Amino acid sequence: MNSKTMSFPHETKITDQASKTINKICYGVDTMKRLLKTIISVSLSIGLLAGCSTGSMFPGNIRSYDRGKIDEHVVRANNDFAFNVFRQLDSEDGEKNIFISPLSISAALTMAYQGAGSTTRDAMAETLGYNDMEIEKINESYKNLLGMLNRKDKKIELNISNSIWYRQGRKIKDEFLSVNKDIFGASVSELDFSDPESADKINRWISDSTKGKIEKMIEPPIPADVVMYLINAIYFKGEWTEKFDKNLTFNSEFHSGNGRVSDIMMMYKNGNAEYGAGDQWKAVRLPYGKGSMSMYCILPEEGISVNDFIADMNTEKWEQIKGSISETEDVVLQIPRFKIDYGIKELKDSLTAMGMGEAFTGGADFSGIREDIYISSVMHKAVVEVNEEGSEAAAATVVEMTEAAAAEPIMFIADRPFVFIIADDETGSVLFMGKVFDGADIG
Repeated sequence: MNSKTMSFPHETKITDQASKTINKICYGVDTMKRLLKTIISVSLSIGLLAGCSTGSMFPGNIRSYDRGKIDEHVVRANNDFAFNVFRQLDSEDGEKNIFISPLSISAALTMAYQGAGSTTRDAMAETLGYNDMEIEKINESYKNLLGMLNRKDKKIELNISNSIWYRQGRKIKDEFLSVNKDIFGASVSELDFSDPESADKINRWISDSTKGKIEKMIEPPIPADVVMYLINAIYFKGEWTEKFDKNLTFNSEFHSGNGRVSDIMMMYKNGNAEYGAGDQWKAVRLPYGKGSMSMYCILPEEGISVNDFIADMNTEKWEQIKGSISETEDVVLQIPRFKIDYGIKELKDSLTAMGMGEAFTGGADFSGIREDIYISSVMHKAVVEVNEEGSEAAAATVVEMTEAAAAEPIMFIADRPFVFIIADDETGSVLFMGKVFDGADIG
């Protein structure tokens, strides 16, 4: 309503002093509004800068989660995949130390799964355990699972980050990028892959996301047919709920599976422990922080090959092991202080053996991302250090997606002897036949 047309039942004349006072108040209100806008703008800028500085969308902008929306079938599928891929890698690297993050691998592949179609999607679903699962249920579970895993505990640091990097000028479907931003909190960057510094930028993101534990996954120059990288990075650092006493750590021997005996530093604890045992194995649970996360150490009985034990490991056996563990008195606990650096491991052959080989061929259907694209490589690297204080671990998975080779043009270059025929096409009658054999005589 216009103040000039306002009327009051009992109109009163306003003095000059009163008018000045009202003007001051109005000016003050306007000034305060402008100040609040400035404060809000600055706060938002600081928040955005803080979020960008980590190079990570997790845990920066996704904190909330609903535990009830994490479907147990999706968790089960991830665990089944974990044991499947671990068994596969153990069959390949039976004489080596192995350390992986199955969640990192499955998360990166599930990002790619968003754009898979037809039989490629079926094969990936079979390998990832997503058969008969609606994509909406998978995504809802992942979004809340990742939010939950990034929760706070003063003695546990867990950061899960996702990113997508695609070649400048290549059209990637908006829906694919949007769902990965929304569900996986993925940061998306368009880069000039022909620039030698592009590989360095991606490697810096991986390094930042793993606190320097994994520094170089992509070798420059980036091949000309690479269109996109889907990357998951996980960093974990946890303090034991009850630390080992460094003064009790002692020099000991470790009898390797290949018969070699090595000197190692053995951590020691004696007293109450969470311990369990079953047919041909014993296990302990070592919790971190407030106890929401733990390391489980599983020791096959003497005479049982660890590789044979792994070959029989699955989700059912894992649940059996966890269910056997309880608080037990007077347990002598000795665990090596160790570091493992596993990778960079190319998982293409392993995943092909697990059933998703089609995704690695030119016949793959990732039309939900763009046409004529397939997975050319799945690289995984993981490192872990376990000592008296706790554990520190990091892993990164890079899914490299490449343009399928363009169909070769059909070539007919008659630069060698050939036959020629002149025929009547209505009757099919051959009218003339000939052979060009010597080029010197056809000029």
